[in-house]
Amino acid sequence: MLYIAKRFTILIVFLLLLSACSAFNNGSVRENDKKLNFLFNIPSQTLDPHLDVNYTSVRAGISETLVRITPDLTIEPWLAKEWKSTDGQTWVFSIRDDLTFQNGKKADAKAVKASLERAIHDSKAIKNALKVKEMKAQGQRLTIKTTDPFPEFPSELVHPNTAIIDVSETNFSQKPIGTGPFQVSSFEPGHRIELERYENYWNGKPKLKHATFSFNEDANARVLALQSKDADIIYRPSVENIEHIEKDPAIVVDSVPSLRVHQLLYNMKKSNLSEVHLRQALDALLNRKEIAENMMAGQAQPAEGPFLKQFPFSSKNIQKPSGLDAAKDELKKAGYQFKDGKAVKNGKPLSLTLLTYQSRPELPLIAQVFESNAKQLGISIKIQQVENIDEYLSENKDWDLATYSAMTAPRGDAGYFLNTAYMPDGALNYSGVHHQSLIKLIEEFNQTIDKDKRNHLAKKAADFIQKETLNSFIVTPQNITAYRDHVLNWETSKSEYYMLTKDLDVKTE
Repeated sequence: MLYIAKRFTILIVFLLLLSACSAFNNGSVRENDKKLNFLFNIPSQTLDPHLDVNYTSVRAGISETLVRITPDLTIEPWLAKEWKSTDGQTWVFSIRDDLTFQNGKKADAKAVKASLERAIHDSKAIKNALKVKEMKAQGQRLTIKTTDPFPEFPSELVHPNTAIIDVSETNFSQKPIGTGPFQVSSFEPGHRIELERYENYWNGKPKLKHATFSFNEDANARVLALQSKDADIIYRPSVENIEHIEKDPAIVVDSVPSLRVHQLLYNMKKSNLSEVHLRQALDALLNRKEIAENMMAGQAQPAEGPFLKQFPFSSKNIQKPSGLDAAKDELKKAGYQFKDGKAVKNGKPLSLTLLTYQSRPELPLIAQVFESNAKQLGISIKIQQVENIDEYLSENKDWDLATYSAMTAPRGDAGYFLNTAYMPDGALNYSGVHHQSLIKLIEEFNQTIDKDKRNHLAKKAADFIQKETLNSFIVTPQNITAYRDHVLNWETSKSEYYMLTKDLDVKTE
């Protein structure tokens, strides 16, 4: 019996030691195998950073740009450690010496030049934005000359579509080779990206070993994924669920003012919508305060123009017609009469097609309320939901109106939005705006160096856009994320560009 007892005691001790050893090993694995699942709202079909309008490659930490935007909306060096220009037209960029692509190749000025050339060649929007005349590379120095003096040229290189990749590789859409903290393991278009830490990342070893960047357009589904622990961070939870998920002590909800505005686009190539009084009538149907407080659950502010009020170039509060009676008066000025409860012009009832999309769930709701208000004036609105709003707007002209959300000052400057949304060749000029007075203002703005003068010109342009109702700016939404409390170093940014970073981390058990 004594022998058996001793054997039993030894067995217990052995099992305890084994258990302790196993626990130690499991903890060690967890520490060295940190992973995180980030759930985004807009699916991407490509990872090509030069063509993807969702900027997924930069957001997922795969690729990076020469210049980046800070949380306080100033530009700072990123892959370029410095830059200088004496005339605002010829720019010399010094590329970091320790920079490598995720395949181990050195990212010198020649490789950066090749990447930018490819972006300019394949993206008309980037070609128009950068206005590059010539580039020269020598060692780690890249010299760029623009077609005209361009004082804000470095801020254009913040744009995620200028991200630097190794263009000697070929599979840009599935596996771009960038310089970022995470490299692609696999990509299922519209579904998820599996990412692995790039061990030789130039800016220090990333804390996460693995990361998943997944997509789901359904805001309620994103919330459920967070609650069920299938996601660690979700982007833009449904506003109606925020109060509920805030009650969970294991979930953190983060909200900051965004740099975007929800708006109503008008197809100016349609003859009726080229009439300012019709646009003003439609604008008057938008109850911005009600939308911000009720439909957006207080997670938005009524828009007074394209830019946040705190910017020095934001438009002044221009008094515009508002309400059903004002809308009716504007319709009369546009030549409409009211017969049998319908707004009619030249014997034809006013009927319009309104596009919307689900990835921003508040936009279809805004569309429905707008349709209901228009019906009271005898205006027929047909709501059409599309999957990819940018793709549809760029390829189709069979629409009249569209709900749309755009970032207007992602670099703390008005130039991005003015050039992309209102210049004839602008990438976001889906409305076909072509107003010579506005073009002249923007061209003068582009070539002005003095900051106060630039702000003055931008303000004049914003005021002009408001007075002419070239768009109807509805609300400026908050940028909202929710994450589980084991997530470390997450920052909800105004710019929305940088998400999976080298510092993003999770607690270990």
